[in-house]
Amino acid sequence: MGREQWKKIWVGSAGNMVEWFDWFVYASFAVYFADAFFPKGNDTANLMNTMGIFAVGFFLRPVGGWVLGRVGDRKGRKAALTLTVTLMSASAILIAIAPTYGTAGYGGVAVLLIARMLQGLSVGGEYAASATYLTEASAPGRRGFASSFQYVSMTAGQLLGLGLQIVLQRTLSDDALHSWAWRIPFIIGALGAAIVFYLRRTMLETEVYAADDQTAADPDRGTLKALLAHKREAFLVIALTMGGTVAYYTYTTYLTKYLSNSAGMDKSTASLVSFCALFVFMCLQPLAGKLSDRIGRRPLLITFAVGSTFLTVPIMTLLRHAGTFWPALGLSLLALVVVTGYTSINACVKAELFPTGIRALGVALPYAIANALFGGTAEYVALWFKKGGIESGYYWYVAGCAAVSLVVYLSMRETRTIDLHRVGKDGDGKEGAGAPGGTETGAVAAG
Repeated sequence: MGREQWKKIWVGSAGNMVEWFDWFVYASFAVYFADAFFPKGNDTANLMNTMGIFAVGFFLRPVGGWVLGRVGDRKGRKAALTLTVTLMSASAILIAIAPTYGTAGYGGVAVLLIARMLQGLSVGGEYAASATYLTEASAPGRRGFASSFQYVSMTAGQLLGLGLQIVLQRTLSDDALHSWAWRIPFIIGALGAAIVFYLRRTMLETEVYAADDQTAADPDRGTLKALLAHKREAFLVIALTMGGTVAYYTYTTYLTKYLSNSAGMDKSTASLVSFCALFVFMCLQPLAGKLSDRIGRRPLLITFAVGSTFLTVPIMTLLRHAGTFWPALGLSLLALVVVTGYTSINACVKAELFPTGIRALGVALPYAIANALFGGTAEYVALWFKKGGIESGYYWYVAGCAAVSLVVYLSMRETRTIDLHRVGKDGDGKEGAGAPGGTETGAVAAG
């Protein structure tokens, strides 16, 4: 792979790293800045209020997917990627300079809320914009490998956020973190976003989009009307995402809490297990993506779904009784190896389903809806089962979601060899049905 191709991969996925860094540090540093924006006296209530604002970001993700997906299809992938990183930078700056309750009363809360809304919009559009760009900018035989770097960068952002938190906790006092040092990660996030903005301003539009833009003047491109013409593919994206996003959030963001609260593991040990497991998981993504370029997308997706359906219950049960670092790490790695079958290629699979004129919105909106319904709620569902005294019910919930996705994976057509210039068109260049399991000329047909 040449230098130019690596540049495209870096520019296309770098925003995810900054995005997830900002997303992670808000949740992890909330314990330090919650009291800064609300009246003193009730730490728990203040933290809940702060996390309530955090939840607003999830509600805005489908809106961001719709708005920025439309921009990506009508104005270009470069325009969408540049806009997402602009919103990202603005949200980080606002949090970094937000006035405290002592300075501006609830004015600081208003600033915090606006920042989270911007970040939710940005996250909602970033996934699809980068997934579409990485898929279109890659050679046909390299799309799986290139798009796998989306989850490499997302995981790297989480690891950087966790690493920064560990460094600040070990070098600064607790008082310093509560009074001013909690702003440091957001300043770093804003600087990172500014760098990515510069890189994306100099990037080239994908050849696939540029060629289509020159020949197609459809006023409906990038609109909900155009997306409804591909509603089967949109529902397919939701079903594709359902099992994968629940499993991903279970073994990444929820893992540390589960090991600490349910398995009774020391918090520092639980964090170390999560850090090590995520690092290995990050390294596995390009290998699995490259494998999909050789054997196809469906074998990896089916492997993930079968593994998650039948292994989730025993893995989660054993994790609850792991007790020490090495057994917990081994089980966590086993789970994440299974999840890699989804994460490494889900970006390109979804992008390969849609024609160029609706590809960004086609990936963005259905994915954001599925992620809000299943990924964003995974932790709450887990805690609901735990509170009800039937924690094992959550294990079956994760397995059930994977089973639904398995049915879809088994019935869909292979997408590895399709021609992105021709997807959704028949031999005469007309829009095809593109139904799962449909004709050879459909959007999910093998090329």
